[in-house]
Amino acid sequence: MIDGTTGESTMLFSYTATPEATTQEPFLAVLRELAQAYHAFSTYSAAHVRQLGLTPAQFDVIATLGNTQGMPLTQLAQKTLITKGTLTGIIDRLNEKGLVRREVPVGDRRSFRAVLTPEGEVLFSRVFPAHIAYLSRVFANVDAGDLEQVRRTLRALRGRFQE
Repeated sequence: MIDGTTGESTMLFSYTATPEATTQEPFLAVLRELAQAYHAFSTYSAAHVRQLGLTPAQFDVIATLGNTQGMPLTQLAQKTLITKGTLTGIIDRLNEKGLVRREVPVGDRRSFRAVLTPEGEVLFSRVFPAHIAYLSRVFANVDAGDLEQVRRTLRALRGRFQE
């Protein structure tokens, strides 16, 4: 929230509690579980991706570019949640491996699109289904309705942070 007279954020100052009380906040347990779940997922996923011969960030780029005509680096950064500076290095390494190429769009020589090469498309068609199958084992016995409820809850939580 923005204070109407000073223009400063009042969000940090609108909640007052003692240090002892704050450790009892129910949402802290939720945040802890959320962080631990993400860490467990990341570790589980990364182990398999490395077996496929890629880093997690390289896999993310390959998976995002697969079945597309390529995309501008800005859009790729948004979809992968990788910063543009880091993404440039990842694109460079994938380019050196012959998996991604840069295309300069007609009419905009200041930017480029990252596009999978034919070799990158072959890799995508091999590693993406393999990784989905690997991840699906975790969700095999989870009810579709439960998954949908978790998705809706996480989307609502994300929205609260983006307000």
